[in-house]
Amino acid sequence: MIDHDVIIVGLGPVGALLANFLGQRGHQVVVLERDHDLHDLPRAVHFDGEVMRAFQNAGLATDIENIARASTHGMHFVDQRGETLMIRRSTDGPGPQGWASNWYFHQPDLDAVLRRGITRFKNVEVRLGHEVTRIEEAADRVTVESRNVDQEVQRRSARYLIGCDGSHSIVRRMIDSAHEDLGLHQPWLVVDVITKPGNKRADAIPPYTVQHCDPARPRTRVYVGKRRHRWEIMLLPGEDPEEMVDPKRFWSIVDDTLQPTDGEVERAAIYSFHALIADRWQTQRLFLAGDSCHQTPPFLGQGLCAGVRDAFNLQWKLDLVLRGECAAEILQSYQSERRTHVRAFIELAVRLGRIIQATQSHAVAKRDAVFTSQGTQIFDFPQPRLGRGLHIGEDGGRLLPQPRIAGRLLDRIAQGRFTLISADPPGIELPPHVHYLERNVCEDPTFPPAVLLRPDGYVFGSSKDAATADELLRRMHTVLR
Repeated sequence: MIDHDVIIVGLGPVGALLANFLGQRGHQVVVLERDHDLHDLPRAVHFDGEVMRAFQNAGLATDIENIARASTHGMHFVDQRGETLMIRRSTDGPGPQGWASNWYFHQPDLDAVLRRGITRFKNVEVRLGHEVTRIEEAADRVTVESRNVDQEVQRRSARYLIGCDGSHSIVRRMIDSAHEDLGLHQPWLVVDVITKPGNKRADAIPPYTVQHCDPARPRTRVYVGKRRHRWEIMLLPGEDPEEMVDPKRFWSIVDDTLQPTDGEVERAAIYSFHALIADRWQTQRLFLAGDSCHQTPPFLGQGLCAGVRDAFNLQWKLDLVLRGECAAEILQSYQSERRTHVRAFIELAVRLGRIIQATQSHAVAKRDAVFTSQGTQIFDFPQPRLGRGLHIGEDGGRLLPQPRIAGRLLDRIAQGRFTLISADPPGIELPPHVHYLERNVCEDPTFPPAVLLRPDGYVFGSSKDAATADELLRRMHTVLR
């Protein structure tokens, strides 16, 4: 029996990031991954500024900045005539989170950075080719059996286990969690193309994502990088999925943009887009994160982002509990906070999907009439509040911007702790997981006179009077204990 603080099942981006966070905080962690090698085909292609802020907190932002592309053009939704219906806005330069609001990347490159990050920590062990076959949860431990390629069985135990093992999660089956269906099930053809250098047609493609709301063929074109492009093409009734993955079929659909001689198809596959949320994300010692507990349609580019937010939310709570600084009951806030938050993103993606996927003439006419009367709509990513959990008051549970203070980003000063930003120093002793920062060094006018910031960038609570900041600390003690 090998003993750990935390066992992570799955070494995709969410599991790898969680391993980096917990390794950074000094905990004994093992990651069990069924596959033997890095998956070398593209999957996720987009993350936002809040996610880059999470990577920054894991000490990986510079490496990820080197393999990703910041986009300033947003996402354009156009109808069958080429008229722009909506634009999901981006930022020209750093946005509210201290980084560009939109990033595009090749997932094998991101996976490689996250896995290299884990090698910084001797307290984190990665076991590739280990398939979890059994999970037993007791009052004080979780025991896991895994089988390697030689059919050898290993038994491990830990205080907590997190399932980051995707949509077919064995951990979710162990928790016995059903899905809430938010009503979108549609097969799409996803094709990744690498264009030839110096190709005129490829170079003429606009450097932003376009959602073609065309009833004859709903489709999405994603400008991933200088030579990397993705098409997502909705299957129409009666179309044979096996026939659709034939490259000849793909080239005939995009022949107004590219020809077969302009590049090569790296991958073509049929995916069913779903909108699902697990009913239960946790028991006493088992937790779910990422695709194991929610699936988001790609129309907002938030699938990976949701999983990263899960990891960012869970890691600091686990840290405080494992260190004995907080009661284990704070972990009960994980599902209640995150489920409400991710639901807002999924519901918006479903609404956008209805706009994009409209093919019936009456639905298309109604849609076009609305946008004709209102003009082009410009919108941002939503900023929903967290659900019920570890926060108080009107501002509690809101994501706080990350300004630069004396040239340093706020979270780099906070270093993974709660941060009290107030004009007056606190009158009570600060615990080791709380940092004090003077309000007058923060020039962002959106900050309240006193605010207590959580380690994940969300507000615990705020006060209109800096003199009452001590009350925020007392309330934090009460909530965390």
